[in-house]
Amino acid sequence: MKNKLFEFLNNITPISEKDFENGFQFFNKLTLQKSDYFVKENTICKQIAFINFGILRTFYLNESSEDTTACFCTENNLTSSYKSFIVQEPSKLSIQAIEETELWVITYDYLQKLYVESPIWGKIGRLIAEREYIGMEKYASVLNNESAKIKYLRLMNEQPKIVQKVANQYIASYLGISTRTLSRIKSEISKEI
Repeated sequence: MKNKLFEFLNNITPISEKDFENGFQFFNKLTLQKSDYFVKENTICKQIAFINFGILRTFYLNESSEDTTACFCTENNLTSSYKSFIVQEPSKLSIQAIEETELWVITYDYLQKLYVESPIWGKIGRLIAEREYIGMEKYASVLNNESAKIKYLRLMNEQPKIVQKVANQYIASYLGISTRTLSRIKSEISKEI
């Protein structure tokens, strides 16, 4: 299973097996069952995770105390409450398993040690931070500039596992629409196919 993490990192920037193994010693495997939390709101996020398999949902409570989905995290991706992890302050987000999920996790302290000891791990950290920022900006643009139907079609094409495995209420929240609107959109799309 660690090969998936190696491939993920190697796609970001080439890393030798030796450099990978030197860093991998600081990772631990963590298995979450459905509904288990990786991060809970108001706790400090002390780990960042690579997802071997499974789906996690990142969410927060909005000003009306409604559960609002910020993103879905699927296999071969990273997840964390990044702001909490970076500044080591309580998280405003929760991250919860939608299904059984296996992770490779590294703590904040070990990651900082790797950054100091290994230039390639420092480079990987910087490139990952840049990718996460670009992804957040893209999501904000999509959320504000596309119709609900286009947003759902994009989700179907880019993350089909989400559409297949995640409850409608979470998908609707993620897309910024009501469950009624989502049901209407799904019905329209099924008629078009």
